[in-house]
Amino acid sequence: ASSNEGDLVADFFCGSGTTAAVAEKLGRKWIAGDLGKFAIHTTRKRMISVQRERKQQGQNYRALEILNLGKYERQHFVAVNRNLRPLDQQRQRHQKRGEFVQLILHAYQAQQVEQCRVFHGKKQDRMVVVGPIDMPVNRLDIEEAMVECRQYGVTKVDVLGFEFEMGLFPHALEAAKSKGIALTPKYIPRDVFDKRAVEKHQVVFHDMSYMGLRPHIVEGKEGKLATVAVELADFSVYWTQDSIANAELALEKKRSGSKIIVDSGRMVKVTKDKQGVLRREVLTKEWTDWIDYWAVDYEFESKKEMIRVQDEETGKWEEQWTGDYVFENEWQSFRTRQERRLELVSAPRAVLSGRRKLAVKVVDIFGNDTMKIMEVTI
Repeated sequence: ASSNEGDLVADFFCGSGTTAAVAEKLGRKWIAGDLGKFAIHTTRKRMISVQRERKQQGQNYRALEILNLGKYERQHFVAVNRNLRPLDQQRQRHQKRGEFVQLILHAYQAQQVEQCRVFHGKKQDRMVVVGPIDMPVNRLDIEEAMVECRQYGVTKVDVLGFEFEMGLFPHALEAAKSKGIALTPKYIPRDVFDKRAVEKHQVVFHDMSYMGLRPHIVEGKEGKLATVAVELADFSVYWTQDSIANAELALEKKRSGSKIIVDSGRMVKVTKDKQGVLRREVLTKEWTDWIDYWAVDYEFESKKEMIRVQDEETGKWEEQWTGDYVFENEWQSFRTRQERRLELVSAPRAVLSGRRKLAVKVVDIFGNDTMKIMEVTI
């Protein structure tokens, strides 16, 4: 109402994306943001639906990008004063690392341990390792954790990280299992920087998910380009929210009620009726039941993520590469309230011959992102 066609409209508490959807339909440019992952995911699906609707009507529409600002919060958390002497910078960096570890352990509801070199905390019968704040957990981190497990006779360990090195799993899990160690990698959510969520114990650390992909390549004939499509062949959720036994125990204290939990990768509804009878219903019967959205970038690493940084001395602004790439949603399939069916094979895309990287992103029913990169030769 207060803008003209071509103006830029911004909504930083976008909720379900109404502002962005209306702005797109009325020919306004838009920026939508939110701290909640469900808000971002709902808005993403809504905007893609708007694009498809406008395409069917022969109207113009524009591409959109989903950008994650979480890593900038992390970098700010451990930033040191560059005006200090090198030794003082090192001390400040060490202090901030300690504060970061305490924050993660508090959010994970684990107790800090001091006597170990690799282990940072303990939660019930599991030791806890907090990965780096500014880089992915790598093979060396996992190997050091396993060495310390053998040193102290530990058989259960959780490794917490914002990111994990590509290709690290499931091989690292199998190597740990062969040594009698139950190693569980868990993602540190952005919610750890929300003090209210931490104090209310609302921060959930999710286990890694497994994604199975299968490429479909058709070689080009008579001067035509080859085509490539991606089949989503499997998706497994390993994380456990609670046990069925605990859910039933909690319901025994009530006259009736129900509780939905995730136990060993299954979503189960435990119900107690008025007669006191407990029943279990498995809600996720197929692996596809976990998936709400998936998308394909047919040429990953073709678009670098650039940010503008101001030089402290000259005051000039310059573009810098963050080291990451923008995932472009070139094809996607997702569920809506009206349409629950998912396409499991993407549309074929004409491509030039050679070696290329395809990236696939899956968003599960809890709003968690899992991305896998697949290299193919055409």
